[in-house]
Amino acid sequence: MAIDPAVVGTELPATHLVIDAGRLRFFAKAIGEADPVYTDEQAAKDAGYPALPAPPTFLFSIELERPDPFDWVSGLGIDLRHVLHGEQRFTYHGQLYAGDEVVAAPKIVDTYTKKGGALGFVVKETTVTRGDELVAELRSVLVVRNPEAAR
Repeated sequence: MAIDPAVVGTELPATHLVIDAGRLRFFAKAIGEADPVYTDEQAAKDAGYPALPAPPTFLFSIELERPDPFDWVSGLGIDLRHVLHGEQRFTYHGQLYAGDEVVAAPKIVDTYTKKGGALGFVVKETTVTRGDELVAELRSVLVVRNPEAAR
C-alpha cells in the first residue's frame, strides 16, 4: 500500500512526561553508558549538573511512553510487519535533567517512495520543549516495504 502524501503536515498526539531519575539510570545502563554522571546523582552534581542529565539518545524513548506509541503508523494504514526504523537524528538546544517536565510534539513532514514504490518513507519531526524553551528537535524516518509493488 502506498503512503498517502496528504498526511504531510499531520500533527500527532503530543507526549507529556516528567523525566524520572530511575528511568534515566535504567536507560543509561541499557545503552552501556559507563559515565557515572548518568547514574549517580552525586557524580552528576560533582560534574556541575543540577541533577542526573538525560543521556544523548534518551529523547528517542519519550514517544514510546504513550499507551500505543505506534497507533499513528497503523492509523496511516501501514502494516507494522512491513516497517523498519530507517533513521534517527537529534539536534540539541539544551540539556534535560531528572525532574524536568517536557512535551514532545511530533508532526509528519514528508513522505516519498523509492524502488518504483516498493519502499515508502515517512519522515516525522518532533520538537521537545521544557516550558517555552525548545530543548531538542528529533527527526526519524520509517521505511515501509510495499509487498504489493512490482518487483
